Amino acid sequence: MTDEEKQGHEHYMKIALAEAELAFAEGEVPVGALLVKAGRVLGVGHNLREATRDPSGHAEMLVLRKGDKESDSWRLTGATLYVTKEPCIMCAGAMVNARISRLVYGCRDEKAGGVDSLYSILQDTRLNHQVEVVSGVLEEECAALLRRFFRERRQKGTPS
Repeated sequence: MTDEEKQGHEHYMKIALAEAELAFAEGEVPVGALLVKAGRVLGVGHNLREATRDPSGHAEMLVLRKGDKESDSWRLTGATLYVTKEPCIMCAGAMVNARISRLVYGCRDEKAGGVDSLYSILQDTRLNHQVEVVSGVLEEECAALLRRFFRERRQKGTPS
């Protein structure tokens, strides 16, 4: 990765982190995401599972939905999805179906990761589309926010 690519990824990941902070403030698991195509942001969002009582209310799903409206197509070829935490299998499957070109994520999810940690959905050649993956962008900042959220939840005795 060139220095220019790294700076670009970090720029967008900082926006995703700001969204994750909003999720934290709302009592949601702090995950933020944004979708970019040709330098244009098609959608920005954060987890809203608790607020919407929707199990698919993950940041990635919400941003993909915004992206297809902004681009007038469900096919998001050429788009890059930035997300603070490794996506789950549901979100990874949606990325394959949306035909995004690249995923850039911050920290791994050892318990539910569908990209690298538990499964490799985006690289599975049995599927009709594969997605380039860049991991570890602002990894420590992304992981620290999640650790802080879950530490506070445990201290309060709030279920996760």
